[in-house]
Amino acid sequence: MAEQERMVEAILFASAEAVTLRELEARLPLGADPAEALVSLRTRYETRGVRLVRVGDAWAFRTAPDLGHLMHKETVETRKLSRAAIETLAIIAYHQPCTRAEIEEIRGVAVSRGTVDQLIELEWIRFGRRRMTPGRPVTFVVTESFLDHFGLESARDLPGLKELRAAGLLDNRPLPVGMGGPQVEEEEEDEGGGQSELFED
Repeated sequence: MAEQERMVEAILFASAEAVTLRELEARLPLGADPAEALVSLRTRYETRGVRLVRVGDAWAFRTAPDLGHLMHKETVETRKLSRAAIETLAIIAYHQPCTRAEIEEIRGVAVSRGTVDQLIELEWIRFGRRRMTPGRPVTFVVTESFLDHFGLESARDLPGLKELRAAGLLDNRPLPVGMGGPQVEEEEEDEGGGQSELFED
């Protein structure tokens, strides 16, 4: 029986998945009793770091429940933004506050809901005030998290055309109208005039 336990133990340790009794019987020598070996092994491992547990009709070694916290590993997942998300973010940063229709007009293609949702989930953009125009469309603005991530004090610190060209990020072709620099809503300075009449709180 001791030899049978060793064989069952070896099979279970080497298997990436739980092993059924039928599979054990097929691997062990003729006349072996894997069921009895499993009962004995289960008792022997009750106080060890791993336990022999039944998973449906199969058997497998698993970490003892009270030691499960030792197996946790925290990792930081780096996700790259899609080109559509980068373009959308850039348009919002340089033209805020802007509506979805304005983003689509500049990009020349429709903005998918998933793109905007991704930027909101990253907390890089948020909903701004609604425009007091037909349909009262919602606007988008960048957040403090966006400014903090890129080391900016405010959206006014975004690089202009000269800086972008100097960094090799732009060629000398003209950009679409309005892409010359950041346009920031000045809520504090605009008390009762200018853009304030275009929005509702």
